[in-house]
Amino acid sequence: MVRIALAGAGAFGEKHLDGLERIDDVEVTSIISRTRDQAEAAAKKYGAGHFGTELGEVLERDDVDAVILCTPTQMHAEQAIACMDAGKHVEVEIPLADSWADAQAVMDKQQETGLVCMVGHTRRFNPSHQWVKKRIEAGEFTIQAMDVETFFFRRQNMNAKGLPRSWTDHLLWHHSAHSIDIFQYMTGSKVVKANILQGPRHPDLGIAMDQSIQMKTEDGQILTLALSFNNDGPLGTFFRYIGDTGTYIARYDDLVDGREQPIDVSDVDISMNGIELQDREFVAAIREEREPNSSVAQVLDCYRVIGELAESLEAQDGWS
Repeated sequence: MVRIALAGAGAFGEKHLDGLERIDDVEVTSIISRTRDQAEAAAKKYGAGHFGTELGEVLERDDVDAVILCTPTQMHAEQAIACMDAGKHVEVEIPLADSWADAQAVMDKQQETGLVCMVGHTRRFNPSHQWVKKRIEAGEFTIQAMDVETFFFRRQNMNAKGLPRSWTDHLLWHHSAHSIDIFQYMTGSKVVKANILQGPRHPDLGIAMDQSIQMKTEDGQILTLALSFNNDGPLGTFFRYIGDTGTYIARYDDLVDGREQPIDVSDVDISMNGIELQDREFVAAIREEREPNSSVAQVLDCYRVIGELAESLEAQDGWS
């Protein structure tokens, strides 16, 4: 039995709790959230015996082997390090950190402790992306370019359930991380050149609402990434893989070819739920005492690139 505590019972925390219910020999023993009422409601719904508002409560418990962090971005690095200091394996929801220095600090702590430290780069686990990855590994497809659109309508500080959020999301440190990581993961090549431009900052949220990112790997593949919180239209992230033997478009768990013909990905893995598959990998890595796919070591270079882009923005206008 792997005993897990979840911190952050908001919209995304519930996705993890739903996924964990479908994994054998896993028990959610504690739920921590910003308010006691929210933590208590989630604990009752998912059968956790303990709930509270402070992560420190969990780290002192002997019925917790691992922690899943679905807390605000700004807390991720410090909390991940605290979990490992307490001897707990940890899965950190994306992004790992909101600075390159903090990302490196988490990596240093994982190397020091040897514990499983995994980051929630869910695209690695979505069956649609797995199908493309398997074609690449079989030598049947080579990426030449990727075009990615990440479009949301978030002119107010709301979460995925339309409820007020206690912190401000960020296009660069959060949403671009999905695409930059999957670009390097799929191409198997390191990004060596990256550029960024951004639009005006929102007067209340204080963040840029539109960004354009371009990058190139050492093997020559290019990524063009558009991100917006201003988009009043179809929402989500859409990946176009342009390769030597075809074009594929991934929309979360759906995959079509370049002519919009559906591709069946239902037998790619044990589930069609990317969050569940991500959590299955976390639990399996703990049981098997091995490095997981999407470990902090594997995704670290993504944050190196984001850190360079953030520095570029500061040089452009003194604000990132």
